[in-house]
Amino acid sequence: MIIIVSSAAGANGNGYGKLLAFDHNGKPLGVFGDDDRIADPRGLAVDRHEGLLFVNSGADRVLALDIDGKVARDTGAIEGLNPGGGNFGPDGRYYIGLRSARTVMAFSPALHAVGEYVLPLAVVPFPRGFAFGHDGRLFLASGVGPNGKGDNEVVAFAAGGFAQPLQLVADPELSPLDLIIAPNGNILVSSEHPFGSPDAVTSIREYDIANGRLVRVFSASGVAQFQRPRGLRLGQDGNLYCVAQDEVVAFDFTAGKCLGPVVRFSRLHGQALIFLL
Repeated sequence: MIIIVSSAAGANGNGYGKLLAFDHNGKPLGVFGDDDRIADPRGLAVDRHEGLLFVNSGADRVLALDIDGKVARDTGAIEGLNPGGGNFGPDGRYYIGLRSARTVMAFSPALHAVGEYVLPLAVVPFPRGFAFGHDGRLFLASGVGPNGKGDNEVVAFAAGGFAQPLQLVADPELSPLDLIIAPNGNILVSSEHPFGSPDAVTSIREYDIANGRLVRVFSASGVAQFQRPRGLRLGQDGNLYCVAQDEVVAFDFTAGKCLGPVVRFSRLHGQALIFLL
């Protein structure tokens, strides 16, 4: 198993602006995909049908890489795209969050066609991760942007409609950075509250998918530094992983216990992570 982490650059964090690879023991393997089109990479997702790694590049484009890190597909530069996170939807399309347009766009996995807005422009103040539930609903976290403006909530859109949002989570201690769906169907959100504060409380928060009620809170509890948590991912081992500043931290999802860092790497400034087998 190889762990791929998108390391931010510029305003997103003083990282490397590259995809970085680590083995299952956390040993650095170097840059994955040394191509100039991979700049300040953000969201990551794997097309399990074709084995391609999809990367949202800060160079205003979406790329698909093969197992050797070579660019197999490229949307080309799309002015103003400014993509954030990415996920495959139930229809097989690749969905990305747009930071400037503050909405979600979908692409054919072939990346040869123009993307389609699936939510209205400026649907939330600042998108901070999204995922599709087991019932097809789209759950979108809205947080605070780099300009300090935004809100802290999770909204839900009905399957197939994606028109009218329903506020599902309104937690006064939440400041979301990423969102995934747990094996039990609940919502998991990485949080840094207040966002950007040196004294921020960092956690992963689980919410009931039916009513948005807070179920439990995952804390590092001194086992890891767990500063600036960002991308979440569930591993095949059943553990929950979160990339953060200088580390990737593992949690026992069943027990809710922090297992400590699996990767330690100075200036990592991770945005997203994925596992390649």
